[in-house]
Amino acid sequence: MANDNFQIISFYKFVGLVDVHNIKDQLFVLCKKHSVLGTIILAKEGVNGMLAGNLNSIKSIMVFFEGLGFSSIDFKFSESETKPFKRLRIKTKKELISLGYPELSNPNEVVGKYIEPEDWNNILNDKDVLLIDTRNKYETSIGTFNNAVVPNIKNFKEFPDFIEESEINKNTKIAMFCTGGIRCEKASSYLLKKGFKNVSHLKGGIIKYLEKVPQNKSKWEGECFVFDNRVSIEQDLKQGNYLNCNGCGSPLRKDEIESPKYKKGVSCPKCFDSLTKEKISRSTERQKQVELSAERGEVHIGE
Repeated sequence: MANDNFQIISFYKFVGLVDVHNIKDQLFVLCKKHSVLGTIILAKEGVNGMLAGNLNSIKSIMVFFEGLGFSSIDFKFSESETKPFKRLRIKTKKELISLGYPELSNPNEVVGKYIEPEDWNNILNDKDVLLIDTRNKYETSIGTFNNAVVPNIKNFKEFPDFIEESEINKNTKIAMFCTGGIRCEKASSYLLKKGFKNVSHLKGGIIKYLEKVPQNKSKWEGECFVFDNRVSIEQDLKQGNYLNCNGCGSPLRKDEIESPKYKKGVSCPKCFDSLTKEKISRSTERQKQVELSAERGEVHIGE
Protein backbone atom coordinates (compact mmCIF):
# COMPACT_ATOMS: atom_id res chain seq x y z
CA MET A 1 0.00 0.00 0.00
CA ALA A 2 1.13 3.49 -0.78
CA ASN A 3 3.10 5.22 1.95
CA ASP A 4 1.36 8.54 1.25
CA ASN A 5 -2.05 7.14 2.22
CA PHE A 6 -3.60 8.36 5.45
CA GLN A 7 -2.70 6.01 8.28
CA ILE A 8 -5.65 5.31 10.59
CA ILE A 9 -5.55 3.89 14.11
CA SER A 10 -8.59 2.93 16.15
CA PHE A 11 -8.06 2.10 19.80
CA TYR A 12 -9.57 1.87 23.23
CA LYS A 13 -8.54 0.63 26.62
CA PHE A 14 -10.27 0.44 29.97
CA VAL A 15 -7.57 1.73 32.29
CA GLY A 16 -7.90 3.96 35.33
CA LEU A 17 -6.95 7.59 34.58
CA VAL A 18 -6.40 10.16 37.33
CA ASP A 19 -6.02 13.59 35.71
CA VAL A 20 -8.24 13.36 32.62
CA HIS A 21 -8.20 17.09 31.83
CA ASN A 22 -4.39 17.27 31.92
CA ILE A 23 -4.19 14.31 29.54
CA LYS A 24 -6.66 16.08 27.23
CA ASP A 25 -4.45 19.20 27.13
CA GLN A 26 -1.33 17.15 26.38
CA LEU A 27 -3.05 15.24 23.60
CA PHE A 28 -4.40 18.39 22.02
CA VAL A 29 -0.91 19.92 21.78
CA LEU A 30 0.60 16.66 20.49
CA CYS A 31 -2.06 16.05 17.83
CA LYS A 32 -1.91 19.65 16.62
CA LYS A 33 1.88 19.48 16.41
CA HIS A 34 1.72 16.36 14.22
CA SER A 35 -1.36 17.37 12.17
CA VAL A 36 -3.34 14.38 13.44
CA LEU A 37 -7.15 14.49 13.02
CA GLY A 38 -9.95 12.39 14.47
CA THR A 39 -11.74 11.88 17.77
CA ILE A 40 -10.54 10.92 21.25
CA ILE A 41 -12.81 10.33 24.25
CA LEU A 42 -11.29 10.38 27.73
CA ALA A 43 -12.91 9.22 30.96
CA LYS A 44 -11.68 8.08 34.36
CA GLU A 45 -12.32 4.51 33.18
CA GLY A 46 -10.12 4.76 30.05
CA VAL A 47 -9.62 6.00 26.48
CA ASN A 48 -11.43 5.48 23.17
CA GLY A 49 -10.47 6.99 19.84
CA MET A 50 -9.80 6.93 16.12
CA LEU A 51 -7.11 9.11 14.54
CA ALA A 52 -5.52 9.65 11.15
CA GLY A 53 -2.26 11.19 9.94
CA ASN A 54 1.03 10.22 8.31
CA LEU A 55 2.96 7.23 9.60
CA ASN A 56 5.46 9.14 11.74
CA SER A 57 2.73 11.24 13.32
CA ILE A 58 0.70 8.16 14.24
CA LYS A 59 3.78 6.56 15.80
CA SER A 60 4.26 9.64 17.99
CA ILE A 61 0.67 9.40 19.20
CA MET A 62 1.08 5.70 19.95
CA VAL A 63 4.12 6.39 22.11
CA PHE A 64 2.04 8.80 24.19
CA PHE A 65 -0.67 6.21 24.76
CA GLU A 66 1.88 3.57 25.66
CA GLY A 67 2.73 5.85 28.57
CA LEU A 68 -0.89 5.45 29.70
CA GLY A 69 -0.71 1.67 29.68
CA PHE A 70 -1.47 0.82 26.05
CA SER A 71 0.47 -1.87 24.18
CA SER A 72 0.89 -2.38 20.43
CA ILE A 73 -1.91 -4.97 20.34
CA ASP A 74 -4.39 -2.32 21.54
CA PHE A 75 -4.20 -0.49 18.20
CA LYS A 76 -6.02 -1.45 14.99
CA PHE A 77 -4.50 -0.16 11.76
CA SER A 78 -5.93 0.68 8.37
CA GLU A 79 -5.34 3.11 5.50
CA SER A 80 -7.36 5.49 3.38
CA GLU A 81 -6.58 7.30 0.15
CA THR A 82 -8.85 10.16 1.21
CA LYS A 83 -8.84 12.15 4.45
CA PRO A 84 -10.98 10.17 6.95
CA PHE A 85 -11.63 13.10 9.31
CA LYS A 86 -12.19 16.81 8.88
CA ARG A 87 -10.97 18.01 12.28
CA LEU A 88 -9.69 17.05 15.74
CA ARG A 89 -12.07 16.43 18.64
CA ILE A 90 -10.93 15.52 22.16
CA LYS A 91 -13.75 15.07 24.66
CA THR A 92 -13.98 14.19 28.35
CA LYS A 93 -16.95 12.16 29.57
CA LYS A 94 -18.10 10.30 32.67
CA GLU A 95 -17.95 7.02 30.71
CA LEU A 96 -16.33 6.03 27.40
CA ILE A 97 -19.63 4.59 26.29
CA SER A 98 -22.69 4.30 28.48
CA LEU A 99 -25.20 1.52 29.05
CA GLY A 100 -27.03 3.66 31.56
CA TYR A 101 -25.80 1.58 34.49
CA PRO A 102 -22.24 2.72 35.34
CA GLU A 103 -22.23 0.78 38.61
CA LEU A 104 -22.92 -2.45 36.68
CA SER A 105 -20.67 -1.97 33.65
CA ASN A 106 -17.07 -1.17 34.58
CA PRO A 107 -14.64 -3.51 32.76
CA ASN A 108 -11.89 -2.39 35.15
CA GLU A 109 -13.78 -4.33 37.83
CA VAL A 110 -15.01 -7.39 35.95
CA VAL A 111 -15.00 -8.37 32.29
CA GLY A 112 -15.77 -11.38 30.10
CA LYS A 113 -13.30 -13.71 28.42
CA TYR A 114 -11.40 -12.28 25.47
CA ILE A 115 -11.50 -14.37 22.28
CA GLU A 116 -8.64 -13.76 19.85
CA PRO A 117 -9.73 -13.07 16.24
CA GLU A 118 -7.87 -16.17 15.07
CA ASP A 119 -9.98 -18.29 17.48
CA TRP A 120 -13.34 -16.62 16.78
CA ASN A 121 -14.38 -19.13 14.11
CA ASN A 122 -14.35 -21.84 16.79
CA ILE A 123 -16.94 -19.82 18.68
CA LEU A 124 -19.03 -19.43 15.52
CA ASN A 125 -18.97 -23.20 15.00
CA ASP A 126 -20.11 -23.95 18.57
CA LYS A 127 -23.86 -24.64 18.42
CA ASP A 128 -24.15 -24.18 22.20
CA VAL A 129 -23.07 -20.54 22.01
CA LEU A 130 -25.56 -17.68 21.81
CA LEU A 131 -23.92 -15.14 19.48
CA ILE A 132 -25.00 -11.51 20.03
CA ASP A 133 -24.22 -8.49 17.85
CA THR A 134 -24.17 -5.52 20.26
CA ARG A 135 -24.21 -2.83 17.56
CA ASN A 136 -27.01 -0.49 16.49
CA LYS A 137 -29.45 -1.55 13.78
CA TYR A 138 -28.10 0.82 11.10
CA GLU A 139 -24.73 -0.90 11.55
CA THR A 140 -26.04 -4.47 11.54
CA SER A 141 -28.13 -3.72 8.44
CA ILE A 142 -25.07 -3.89 6.17
CA GLY A 143 -23.25 -6.88 7.66
CA THR A 144 -22.87 -9.33 10.56
CA PHE A 145 -21.87 -12.92 11.33
CA ASN A 146 -24.26 -15.65 10.25
CA ASN A 147 -26.63 -16.87 13.00
CA ALA A 148 -25.91 -13.84 15.20
CA VAL A 149 -28.76 -12.47 17.28
CA VAL A 150 -29.31 -8.87 16.21
CA PRO A 151 -31.04 -6.88 18.99
CA ASN A 152 -32.31 -4.27 16.51
CA ILE A 153 -31.52 -1.44 18.94
CA LYS A 154 -31.28 2.24 18.03
CA ASN A 155 -28.50 2.94 20.54
CA PHE A 156 -26.32 1.07 23.02
CA LYS A 157 -28.38 2.15 26.04
CA GLU A 158 -31.21 -0.06 24.76
CA PHE A 159 -29.06 -3.18 25.17
CA PRO A 160 -30.02 -3.84 28.84
CA ASP A 161 -33.71 -3.74 27.83
CA PHE A 162 -33.00 -6.27 25.10
CA ILE A 163 -31.37 -8.58 27.65
CA GLU A 164 -34.31 -8.28 30.05
CA GLU A 165 -36.89 -8.89 27.34
CA SER A 166 -34.98 -11.87 25.91
CA GLU A 167 -35.11 -13.79 29.23
CA ILE A 168 -31.85 -15.58 28.44
CA ASN A 169 -30.88 -18.34 30.87
CA LYS A 170 -27.95 -17.09 32.93
CA ASN A 171 -26.05 -20.36 32.37
CA THR A 172 -26.13 -19.86 28.58
CA LYS A 173 -22.75 -19.56 26.85
CA ILE A 174 -22.77 -16.04 25.40
CA ALA A 175 -20.32 -14.56 22.90
CA MET A 176 -20.61 -10.94 21.78
CA PHE A 177 -19.00 -8.74 19.17
CA CYS A 178 -19.04 -5.12 17.97
CA THR A 179 -17.03 -2.86 15.66
CA GLY A 180 -13.86 -2.37 17.69
CA GLY A 181 -14.51 -4.31 20.91
CA ILE A 182 -15.44 -1.54 23.34
CA ARG A 183 -19.20 -2.08 23.39
CA CYS A 184 -19.11 -5.86 23.78
CA GLU A 185 -16.47 -5.50 26.52
CA LYS A 186 -18.72 -3.05 28.36
CA ALA A 187 -21.71 -5.34 27.78
CA SER A 188 -19.80 -8.34 29.13
CA SER A 189 -19.14 -6.47 32.37
CA TYR A 190 -22.85 -5.71 32.63
CA LEU A 191 -23.91 -9.32 32.02
CA LEU A 192 -21.49 -10.68 34.60
CA LYS A 193 -22.72 -8.16 37.17
CA LYS A 194 -26.27 -9.33 36.35
CA GLY A 195 -25.36 -12.93 37.17
CA PHE A 196 -24.57 -14.47 33.78
CA LYS A 197 -21.94 -17.19 34.19
CA ASN A 198 -20.27 -17.71 30.81
CA VAL A 199 -19.59 -14.52 28.85
CA SER A 200 -16.96 -13.88 26.17
CA HIS A 201 -16.35 -11.31 23.45
CA LEU A 202 -14.31 -10.81 20.28
CA LYS A 203 -11.04 -9.08 21.17
CA GLY A 204 -10.47 -6.06 18.94
CA GLY A 205 -13.93 -6.44 17.42
CA ILE A 206 -14.90 -6.94 13.80
CA ILE A 207 -12.11 -4.64 12.61
CA LYS A 208 -9.43 -6.87 14.11
CA TYR A 209 -11.16 -9.97 12.75
CA LEU A 210 -11.20 -8.56 9.20
CA GLU A 211 -7.53 -7.65 9.59
CA LYS A 212 -6.29 -10.95 11.05
CA VAL A 213 -8.47 -13.66 9.46
CA PRO A 214 -7.77 -14.43 5.76
CA GLN A 215 -10.66 -14.00 3.35
CA ASN A 216 -10.79 -17.72 2.53
CA LYS A 217 -11.40 -18.45 6.23
CA SER A 218 -13.51 -15.42 7.07
CA LYS A 219 -17.11 -15.99 8.17
CA TRP A 220 -18.03 -12.31 8.07
CA GLU A 221 -20.94 -11.51 5.75
CA GLY A 222 -21.41 -8.07 4.18
CA GLU A 223 -19.54 -4.91 5.17
CA CYS A 224 -18.65 -3.33 8.51
CA PHE A 225 -19.88 0.18 9.33
CA VAL A 226 -17.14 2.48 10.66
CA PHE A 227 -17.42 5.91 12.23
CA ASP A 228 -15.38 7.95 9.76
CA ASN A 229 -15.65 9.19 6.19
CA ARG A 230 -15.04 5.71 4.75
CA VAL A 231 -18.50 4.70 6.09
CA SER A 232 -17.80 0.97 5.68
CA ILE A 233 -14.91 -1.47 5.29
CA GLU A 234 -14.53 -4.96 3.83
CA GLN A 235 -12.07 -7.82 4.23
CA ASP A 236 -8.45 -6.72 4.81
CA LEU A 237 -9.89 -3.34 5.91
CA LYS A 238 -10.45 -2.14 2.35
CA GLN A 239 -12.89 0.75 1.97
CA GLY A 240 -16.42 -0.50 1.33
CA ASN A 241 -19.18 0.49 -1.05
CA TYR A 242 -21.48 2.54 1.18
CA LEU A 243 -22.00 6.27 1.54
CA ASN A 244 -23.49 8.02 4.54
CA CYS A 245 -26.71 10.01 4.79
CA ASN A 246 -26.09 13.25 6.68
CA GLY A 247 -29.80 13.49 7.35
CA CYS A 248 -30.17 10.33 9.47
CA GLY A 249 -26.68 8.80 9.61
CA SER A 250 -27.68 5.60 7.79
CA PRO A 251 -25.29 3.79 5.42
CA LEU A 252 -26.58 3.87 1.84
CA ARG A 253 -26.27 1.43 -1.05
CA LYS A 254 -25.73 2.58 -4.64
CA ASP A 255 -29.39 2.06 -5.57
CA GLU A 256 -30.49 4.15 -2.56
CA ILE A 257 -28.21 6.99 -3.67
CA GLU A 258 -29.88 6.91 -7.09
CA SER A 259 -33.30 7.40 -5.48
CA PRO A 260 -35.03 10.79 -6.06
CA LYS A 261 -35.37 10.96 -2.26
CA TYR A 262 -31.58 11.11 -1.88
CA LYS A 263 -30.15 14.60 -1.63
CA LYS A 264 -26.52 14.83 -0.67
CA GLY A 265 -26.10 16.14 2.85
CA VAL A 266 -29.87 16.37 3.31
CA SER A 267 -31.90 13.18 3.02
CA CYS A 268 -32.20 9.59 1.78
CA PRO A 269 -35.04 7.07 1.17
CA LYS A 270 -34.81 6.02 4.82
CA CYS A 271 -35.47 9.45 6.32
CA PHE A 272 -36.98 11.64 3.58
CA ASP A 273 -40.61 11.05 4.55
CA SER A 274 -39.97 11.83 8.23
CA LEU A 275 -38.15 15.14 7.71
CA THR A 276 -39.94 18.44 8.17
CA LYS A 277 -39.74 21.17 5.53
CA GLU A 278 -37.78 23.27 8.02
CA LYS A 279 -35.26 20.48 8.56
CA ILE A 280 -34.83 19.97 4.80
CA SER A 281 -34.40 23.72 4.30
CA ARG A 282 -31.74 23.98 7.03
CA SER A 283 -29.85 20.93 5.78
CA THR A 284 -29.99 22.16 2.17
CA GLU A 285 -28.51 25.51 3.16
CA ARG A 286 -25.86 23.79 5.29
CA GLN A 287 -24.86 21.52 2.38
CA LYS A 288 -24.63 24.57 0.11
CA GLN A 289 -22.21 26.22 2.56
CA VAL A 290 -20.18 22.99 2.82
CA GLU A 291 -19.79 22.85 -0.96
CA LEU A 292 -18.87 26.54 -1.19
CA SER A 293 -16.23 26.03 1.51
CA ALA A 294 -14.84 23.03 -0.37
CA GLU A 295 -14.52 25.11 -3.54
CA ARG A 296 -12.44 27.61 -1.55
CA GLY A 297 -10.29 24.81 -0.12
CA GLU A 298 -11.68 25.29 3.38
CA VAL A 299 -13.44 22.99 5.87
CA HIS A 300 -16.94 24.10 6.79
CA ILE A 301 -17.22 24.39 10.58
CA GLY A 302 -20.47 22.38 10.62
CA GLU A 303 -18.95 19.25 9.08
